[in-house]
Amino acid sequence: MISYMDFTSPSVQFSYDLRNNPMFKKDDQNYINALSVKQLNTLGNVSLLDIFLSRSNVVEPHIHQNASELVYLISGAAVVSLVNPFTKKLINIPVTPGQVANVPQGWWHYEIATVDNTHILAIFDAPVPEFIAGSDLLRLTPAEILAHTYCLNEAQVKETLAPITDTVVIGPPSNCKPSNNSNPDPHHMQQRQYIGNGWQDQR
Repeated sequence: MISYMDFTSPSVQFSYDLRNNPMFKKDDQNYINALSVKQLNTLGNVSLLDIFLSRSNVVEPHIHQNASELVYLISGAAVVSLVNPFTKKLINIPVTPGQVANVPQGWWHYEIATVDNTHILAIFDAPVPEFIAGSDLLRLTPAEILAHTYCLNEAQVKETLAPITDTVVIGPPSNCKPSNNSNPDPHHMQQRQYIGNGWQDQR
């Protein structure tokens, strides 16, 4: 990539503190800081997200339509899950400190912390990674379209998706209240563990 930066300019930046650019904050244990060419003008075709998660918190299902993502686990433990659009299979990749998982450009994926104090570095091959969130697709697609397309009950679709009023980013949302129907308690994830290729209840 050719750089057109004038490296003699007084505005050239060679360092940055990511704490100065919070992208999203759910609470003190679950938040994301971002770095792109917007913060550090000497960056080329690279950017990153500094992600902090507590157990059972999820970087919601999403895609980056303009970038591949290399997920590097700094501390804690997580599972990186992605859907292979060619095989139509879900791939679950458990990662521990020092391990990486790669998400090809445009692939549907998400990350779940399996322990507290999980710290993930997500590195992108784009100056600014684009982000299409699953919560946005669900809340912005009319319920009647989802019901018609997938042969679902429209009233049930509306009721199910009604709580999604904004982009989630890190789920479950802070105001999540388990319902009394068959939907699982989101805190149930804390009693689950990743075994083989899926989540199972701990004995």
